[in-house]
Amino acid sequence: MLKKGAFLIALGYAIALGTASLMTLRDIPKVNISNADKIFHFLAYSIFAVLWYFAFYFTFNFKKRKAIIYAFILAVSFGIIIEILQDTMTASRELDVYDALANTLGALIASILLWLKKSLQVKNS
Repeated sequence: MLKKGAFLIALGYAIALGTASLMTLRDIPKVNISNADKIFHFLAYSIFAVLWYFAFYFTFNFKKRKAIIYAFILAVSFGIIIEILQDTMTASRELDVYDALANTLGALIASILLWLKKSLQVKNS
């Protein structure tokens, strides 16, 4: 399933993340965790990079190294574009350099972990 649907899963996640990042968020319960927003950005863009790695690797048949590099570049670019759009296209959101940094670090750590993984094993079904 992952091999066949990798591109659609990554694309759907990107659309959902972009939509959530640009909409006005009201009545959301406050989380009493220090830097919860930055943790969310880190995790969201880690997942983004991993999903796009799978898309590039399985759907587009990129070599592992190329798939990791492209997924990282796409995640960082997407995060920066979303931050700029929040500042220019929304009234309730603004550009936050620390959000962009958390996005980049999430994508970087995910990419490093993918790089260090000796062999990708996906169960055939």
